[in-house]
Amino acid sequence: MKPRATVATDADNTTGRRPDPGPGDDDSAAHGGARAGGPPASRAPATDVTKAAGKRAGRKDAGRGGTPPAGGITRRLRLRRDRTLILMTLPAMALLLLFNYIPLLGNVVAFQDYDVYDLGITGSPFVGFDNFTRIFEDYRFWEVLVNTLVIFLTQLLLFFPIPIAIALLLNTIMSARVRAWVQAIVYLPHFFSWVLVVTVFQQMFGGAGLVAQWLREHGHEGFDLMTDPGFFKFLVTSQAIWKDAGWGVIVFLAALAAVNTDLYEAAAVDGAGRWRRMWHVTLPALRPVIALLLVLRVGSALNLDFEQILLQRDQVGAGASEILDTYIWWTGIKTGDFGYAAAAGIFKGLFSVAMVLGANKVAHMMGEQGVYSKK
Repeated sequence: MKPRATVATDADNTTGRRPDPGPGDDDSAAHGGARAGGPPASRAPATDVTKAAGKRAGRKDAGRGGTPPAGGITRRLRLRRDRTLILMTLPAMALLLLFNYIPLLGNVVAFQDYDVYDLGITGSPFVGFDNFTRIFEDYRFWEVLVNTLVIFLTQLLLFFPIPIAIALLLNTIMSARVRAWVQAIVYLPHFFSWVLVVTVFQQMFGGAGLVAQWLREHGHEGFDLMTDPGFFKFLVTSQAIWKDAGWGVIVFLAALAAVNTDLYEAAAVDGAGRWRRMWHVTLPALRPVIALLLVLRVGSALNLDFEQILLQRDQVGAGASEILDTYIWWTGIKTGDFGYAAAAGIFKGLFSVAMVLGANKVAHMMGEQGVYSKK
């Protein structure tokens, strides 16, 4: 018997076959069968069952934030997953729809000879683009438009860089307590109404203000900046700086807080001074925020503060202080010509959209994202 077993073993080794597995060699046999090309007897059914169970588990976990199925999360599962967030946003969406989008239907009066007292929207006759023709033929409208853009450009050049400069100065203050106090003082006038702001400037720079009285007491001639038409655009810009510069500082300080401090340390190691670090590290970090706010600011070129201008309109005169909003209010709403006012409002909206698209195109050309990415 012993020679036969030896011969059988030698024969198996010669032909490349392994001996039959024993009772405890099931796993070895399965692996051996896979290597030799034979079918793994007990592995295929277990693998199919595991895959099917994994697919069922993936479909169950897809609605609970687990691994999504191969085709992505369905709309029903997405709604069930985000139902809490959707319910939280429903009140805000309702207010936005009620006060922002439903009133847009009233723009139909721009194409009507609108009579608010007798006929209303449903009874007023349609006149097509007659109200728009009246706008384009009104030379006073174009004068007001130019004056609005001049005031806007003045504020853009003088007001827009101020929050950036204040944020850079506050960022260099090492003491957190001093930085918080300065930021609070600069931000406080944002909560003042325009009535209070104009009153403060009147008490300071008016004909009977503190500055004029001090000059007279020292033998100089006083002045009244509040009634000077040539100085009006600089006056409203200085008021806007005092009131709203602190609001813009918050945005830029938040952007500066996200700058990696390792960049400053690396620049200091390379020998860069404070100005070099600000020019090559800080300002490039602020470029996306500056581009975004600049695009939004350009888009609101015709949206100057109506209350601020209206409070000082009579002191300076309509020739220097009239902007598009006050002109629409005076010639349209106050006289009852609502069709003309609605047409001017539509023109203002289209002009603002064109300004946003143009400024965003410039931002894309400069390599910035702007309001939306270029895709």
